[in-house]
Amino acid sequence: MTLPLTTLRHALRQPLPNPRLLQRRWARVHAVRHLATHDAQARITAKYREKLEQRAKEQGLSDISELKDVYREKIDRLRKQAIVPGATGPLTPPPSPEPAGEGILESAAKAQKSPWPAPPPPPSPQQGRAKSTAPPGVKTLSSFLDVPKTQALPEKEIQALWRLRHAANPQSIHFSVPAHTFTQLLETAKQHPSFVLPMPREVPKEGSSSSGESETQQAAELHYLQFAHPHVDTTTLLFTSLGEFKLRGEYASPHTTVTFHQELAGSHNLVLGQGVVTEGRGVSVDEARWLVMCMQKFYVQSEEGKGRGELLSMFTKGDTNFKVERLIDEAEKIL
Repeated sequence: MTLPLTTLRHALRQPLPNPRLLQRRWARVHAVRHLATHDAQARITAKYREKLEQRAKEQGLSDISELKDVYREKIDRLRKQAIVPGATGPLTPPPSPEPAGEGILESAAKAQKSPWPAPPPPPSPQQGRAKSTAPPGVKTLSSFLDVPKTQALPEKEIQALWRLRHAANPQSIHFSVPAHTFTQLLETAKQHPSFVLPMPREVPKEGSSSSGESETQQAAELHYLQFAHPHVDTTTLLFTSLGEFKLRGEYASPHTTVTFHQELAGSHNLVLGQGVVTEGRGVSVDEARWLVMCMQKFYVQSEEGKGRGELLSMFTKGDTNFKVERLIDEAEKIL
């Protein structure tokens, strides 16, 4: 699962070609979560203010606020139609009627607090079992295996069958996790549905000789992750590079999507995982595996991982003491 790279400590000892990769402002939660929302709202308001004021006058309205009230229903309908599950919205967007009298800009700001809107809370076992049909677009274990027949097999045969099921796809990630381990991971994911992880990178060294030989040095690239719980037996994990998020904001698409299937947790103490790495997004399958392993080390709590748990709490609370340097130090211990 680990990559054949030198340790992350070199990232702290050597200068990066682009120091902005590790600037402290990235360590602040609000810089990660609210960057696109606030900038986008300001740009939209500034760009179309004159046209909106002109339209309001043409319709005999006093200001832009009244114009928003007139068109609120149409704007809400168009916004819902534009949601892309798993990218610009959760996999199962819950109905969210807006309170009466709330302006469109204010409601949009509330709905877009994160690059992807907050995932719905995981349903309770009683609620989920009563309605076991998966939402559209969500693949449960039955999409890959005949679950009743699979339940009759021993654990080792199930794991072998799972590997064979995904072996033909070179962009696939597939694995299995003990159910008790996944239970710990899931409890942490409910408390901390999003986080950032560093990934080691080799980048060209500045000031390299012009003889044609390119020198490289170690750096760290940050990736944003988010959990969603679209079904009682299904948990989804999305990864996107922080650079992609800074560029595209709420329209950033994940480069890796991983799904945990829990249908065999009770009978075989086994949770099966599968994911797909989108080709051409700058992340290899091995690098995606590193991110999944790194995530597990942060989200499955242990005595030796107290420092990682503290970083999760600081990120979720928006604590300005969250430091990327400390994040890299903790990730280094995983190697």
